[in-house]
Amino acid sequence: MTSEDGGPLRGRLARTARLAALPAAYAGRTALGIGKRLGGRPAEVVAAQVQQRTAEQLFAVLGQLKGGAMKVGQAMSAMEAALPEQLVGPYWEALVRLQEAAPAMPTPLVHRQLDTAFGPDWPQRLEDFDDRPVAAASVGQVHRATWSDGTPVAVKVQYPGAGESLVADLGVLQTLTPVVQAAVPGLDVRQLLAELRDRLVEEVDYVREADAQTAFADAYRDDADIAVPDVLAVEGQVLVTRWVDGTPLARVIADGTQDDRDRAGQLLVRLLASAPVRARRLHGDPHPGNFRLLPDGRLAVLDFGATEALPHGWPARLGPLLAAGRDGNAAGLHRIAASAGLLQPDQVSEGALLALLDPYLQPLRSPSYRFTRAWVQEQTRRASDPFSAAARTQRRLTVPPRHLLLQRVAAGLAGVLCSLDATVAVDDEVRRWVPGYDASWDPGTRS
Repeated sequence: MTSEDGGPLRGRLARTARLAALPAAYAGRTALGIGKRLGGRPAEVVAAQVQQRTAEQLFAVLGQLKGGAMKVGQAMSAMEAALPEQLVGPYWEALVRLQEAAPAMPTPLVHRQLDTAFGPDWPQRLEDFDDRPVAAASVGQVHRATWSDGTPVAVKVQYPGAGESLVADLGVLQTLTPVVQAAVPGLDVRQLLAELRDRLVEEVDYVREADAQTAFADAYRDDADIAVPDVLAVEGQVLVTRWVDGTPLARVIADGTQDDRDRAGQLLVRLLASAPVRARRLHGDPHPGNFRLLPDGRLAVLDFGATEALPHGWPARLGPLLAAGRDGNAAGLHRIAASAGLLQPDQVSEGALLALLDPYLQPLRSPSYRFTRAWVQEQTRRASDPFSAAARTQRRLTVPPRHLLLQRVAAGLAGVLCSLDATVAVDDEVRRWVPGYDASWDPGTRS
């Protein structure tokens, strides 16, 4: 599962072999499924069994390999709500295991990483260090300890060779598109891998992550709704932050009360809408493993490995674009989209663009909106049907590279809200935080 030193399997042959076993297993299940159908089993039942077993094996392997494989699994978790109802339970349990735990580094290796970062006297700075990890991330694992001044801290220790593993995994995972597609229908696997590849360097740079987390912590200090733990130290491949207790968002999704679901959903929208204004950054990774719901009702944000600097805040045309779509103003929507470089006016009609985006704009048209699995399942069906009008229009749109992360964040957020089955006042948050959503604001010339 892991290399002898406990890090991700770094030997390209070993990691490739582990991932390459997935298509063979999928082909075997498919062949067995065909046999069951010939034997009289209903096609829907057989297909569901194949999908469930494929998903379980896929996510087990992604979690075991860590590195880029686990990163892909975390990004895919936002699509959980798009699954048919009969697969949600087993599939979500696999995702929880992926997000909350993975095979741990051996203790001697963890200590060597700490020696490298802080020197041999690190136990004097990190007292009561717990050798058992409490959580696993895509490039590191988290341990609990006490800082030298008595502050409880989370110590994120990076897996040796994490950077190399990220590069190798994404290359291999490109060949597994059919398997991933079978496990998570409707996911654009190629686009996901391309966007993740662009951010590989950022993911393993703990100094950059510390800078981003500090910017968020300063922006939300003493906030009544959002909690961001302070960074206490960062050295090489070790990042130390204040410890935060709370209920993982994955557990809220699995068995939380409706009040907790609604609260978590509202605060997720508030965080992602307000961050470009308050922190001048976009939080780029809304998967459930990055958040905790605290006993006092605040939402704690724990991971800042994927963020994007937005020194001018939200793109200037975003607010007017959303307002035009909210109001059903097809001509205005089309004009703003064209000016932002999202389409060629002669290739996409006004009506086709509004028809494509209309379902996604529904949350803006009422004081509160309930996000359901049925909603995301329908949007997934529309997007994955290559012969649908929506898919044809989608193929004619162009998302500028600078907006790719924003697109993925919006899709991921919608998926998590649907997993939460949350009722959220989206319109209020957008009106509060996105300039130009009110018609009186002049978007100017920024894109």
